[in-house]
Amino acid sequence: MSPRSRRPADTADARGMDGDGWAEAAAAADPRAAVTALLRQSWDAARARAAQRLEYGAGGVEVARLHAAAADEMLTALWRFATETLYPAPNPTEAERLSLIAVGGYGRGVLAPFSDLDLLFLRPWKSIPRTEQVIEFMLYVLWDLGVKVGQSARSVDECLALAKSDMTVRTALLEARPLAGDEALAEDFIARFRAFVVKTDPRPFIAAKLEERNARHQKAGAVRYRVEPNVKDGKGGLRDLNTLFWIARSLAPDSPLGARVMDDLLTSRERRTFEEAFDFLWRTRAHLHLVAGRAEEKLTFDLQPEVARRMGWRGRGDEPAVERFMRRYFLVARDVGGLTRALSAKLEARQQKPTLSLSRLIPGRKRKLGVEGFIEDGGRLSVTGPEVFAAAPEKLLLLFRCADAHDLDLHPDAFSAVSRSLSLVTPSLRRDPEATRAFLDILAQGQRPYRVLTLMNETGLLGRFLPEWGRIVGQTQFNMYHAYTVDEHTLQAIGIINDIWRGKLKAEHPNASEVVHRIDDFEALMLAMLLHDVGKGGDRGQLEDGAIAARRACDRLGLDPRRTEFVVWLVRNHLALSDYAQKRDVSDPETVRAFTELVGDPERLRTLLILTVADIRAVGPGVWNGWKGQLIRELYQRTESAFRGEDIRQTDPLADYPQLVARGRAEGAVADVLEAGAAEPGEGSATRVAVAARDRPGLFADLAEALAAAGADVVGARVATAEDGAALDVFELQDGAGAPYGQAEPRRLDRLLKALEAAARGQAGRARPSPAPFNPRRAAFDVRPTTIIDLEQSPTAAVVEVSGADRPGLLADLARVLAEHRLSIRSAHIAGFGERAVDSFYVTDANGRKPKSGPALERLRADLEAVLDHKEPGGPRHSAPVRASLRDVSEVGRLRPARRPPSRPVSRAPEAG
Repeated sequence: MSPRSRRPADTADARGMDGDGWAEAAAAADPRAAVTALLRQSWDAARARAAQRLEYGAGGVEVARLHAAAADEMLTALWRFATETLYPAPNPTEAERLSLIAVGGYGRGVLAPFSDLDLLFLRPWKSIPRTEQVIEFMLYVLWDLGVKVGQSARSVDECLALAKSDMTVRTALLEARPLAGDEALAEDFIARFRAFVVKTDPRPFIAAKLEERNARHQKAGAVRYRVEPNVKDGKGGLRDLNTLFWIARSLAPDSPLGARVMDDLLTSRERRTFEEAFDFLWRTRAHLHLVAGRAEEKLTFDLQPEVARRMGWRGRGDEPAVERFMRRYFLVARDVGGLTRALSAKLEARQQKPTLSLSRLIPGRKRKLGVEGFIEDGGRLSVTGPEVFAAAPEKLLLLFRCADAHDLDLHPDAFSAVSRSLSLVTPSLRRDPEATRAFLDILAQGQRPYRVLTLMNETGLLGRFLPEWGRIVGQTQFNMYHAYTVDEHTLQAIGIINDIWRGKLKAEHPNASEVVHRIDDFEALMLAMLLHDVGKGGDRGQLEDGAIAARRACDRLGLDPRRTEFVVWLVRNHLALSDYAQKRDVSDPETVRAFTELVGDPERLRTLLILTVADIRAVGPGVWNGWKGQLIRELYQRTESAFRGEDIRQTDPLADYPQLVARGRAEGAVADVLEAGAAEPGEGSATRVAVAARDRPGLFADLAEALAAAGADVVGARVATAEDGAALDVFELQDGAGAPYGQAEPRRLDRLLKALEAAARGQAGRARPSPAPFNPRRAAFDVRPTTIIDLEQSPTAAVVEVSGADRPGLLADLARVLAEHRLSIRSAHIAGFGERAVDSFYVTDANGRKPKSGPALERLRADLEAVLDHKEPGGPRHSAPVRASLRDVSEVGRLRPARRPPSRPVSRAPEAG
């Protein structure tokens, strides 16, 4: 190696090379093993120092640079050993010249604890044996150290040729940083590459990076506010900020980290936001890697509590530390989205970003839109300047109504102007008739309310104009039921109602698509939907705090008292239809009567139906299914009949499947797979299996045990018994992967039907399900058990509602407890909310009578809670379980109109949610 190839860092390492350890490694029988052992000590020590700095509160970028510096030190030492000791070339020929260059994120000088090392072995031209020996030795040592390496070995010309045609290669080379070897070779290549970048039109590269970003978002989750975000590749994550870096470097490849371009494209405020977001995300990612012990990029439930603890977050009131941390995460993700918009605006102004729509291809096209200060600029809505809002603050709201009316996206300049003008939103503006009218028009009359309200939310205007909304922006609920933050869930629900009204969901929701056009006050529906979750996290519980906040908001928005009361009622009772349908027997006239009394009139019923459908669908993918749709539709139709004055009689669930019941009576027991029947089309997310048999004590428990032993997950169930003792049990079943049971393996379904028939006849032995594999995500939740025994709901049976951590065999264990207490299950209603199971049973005693309050029911409650509190075998945990954020366990009893003085309570009150 020539003296000119030696860098200052190499000189420092050279002193270490003279040590006894390196000499012994060179003389060892296995130099590779000896070098690996020698490097491991220093490599592990350097990484440990970086981890300690992180633990003591160092910034994320600082820690990332420490990890990169540790890798630099290790690689340069290894390089010198390979090139000067094992395969020396004291006077290298032109062909023997070789450089080691860091590329990609590592080239930028930042590295997460378990990230790959992206390396380029650069040679002048074709490879020679010595070059291959050096590369091979280094790679084997790195692999022995457990380091993941992304490597390439190319000549200068090969790199330049690939950079022209492959945007991924060009991106990696933008960050090229020489580490060791022939310095002149590396510098010459980098100079040639940067000259090529300067001469090349940047627009194709920028377009490729933005398209790559969009594809990455689709893969990682197109919504920024998924409650288990990907810190690296998700929307609003580190890769989005890296994309801005790459674009800046493509515009000024000679500027360190693209600083010159970043300073030109971003305001000082935006640059500060960029740096804060970058540091927060790097700190989060570093903790995530260290907690997981691997290159984990997804912030899953089991990792969130420990990452939050390590980052110094503490609980406040009823809000645990993990929810506070995750809220901060999503606010940062929102800021990243704003930065991307701002950069796009500047690039388009400089004509360095290709645009897509035809209208945007016409340079300088600006059209007035009938509102002073608003213009259409390149196919998007913009403003002539921030002074537009200073002169007339109500135009902050009018801007978004105008965007919706003309179906225009918001220009990034207008987006930034709104964000910088939020101080203009004062109490008087919140009551301004023109501003409130514009807001309500967007909500209820808009063409695309989801898109427009999302823009308002991301500028910060929605939370500033509606303070009740501001309290739920970025709010998470630490449970597996909700897939999105509270604000994103609500905005999606608004979009779903709009889609129902416009007929876009007629195939999935024919009933709701017809009912929505019979609602008298659509604006009240949309306002109630917007406000339905603003009480989450409140001291009085979600529903009561939500009602109080809704009343306050309606008063400011200028609604008259009658409409305000309607919105408040909807917010307070938005769970009622779902609760009654899923947790009570909708074939029972008492259920219909109680629900009819609660609702009060048909307009409330129609509005509540639409609100409920949208609320459930917006929880997350796959939450809505045909089973829930059938239960909700059945209760709606029976309640509607009650309002018409029709006699509501006990329906006979057995009448839906007369042939199956007849076979069961004749053969003693029969099991079969049912068609979805009246379920919503396209929602077959579970296999429906029915068992017809003679009723007997323990029948349901035996069937539940057979299902558990077969690995069937019961996601819904209805049990009915006729007066002559004929029983029909209908189950909605999924497999362990969440697919319809038997879909992947039809023979499993055949075996299950035979097992159910044997169990129904009492011929099956007691079978226990195989223990489920330890699931760290579920283990992250502390799910408190709850038992409610309601003696008021039904005149002929006690309603036992239990709630606890879902697990294989839970339903069978609960049913066995009821059987051991000599209680007969008249009907059962099974529901799941993520990690929590909520099961309701209508039970009678051995004589067919309703149980009475007393010690027997207290013992029943204790035995049920012991089953619910059963702990599965543990596994490795990253932190102690955190109490799961609770959707109200049951509001049925609390909301039911009182008919008689309540008897002595026999169960603890449900936890507040």
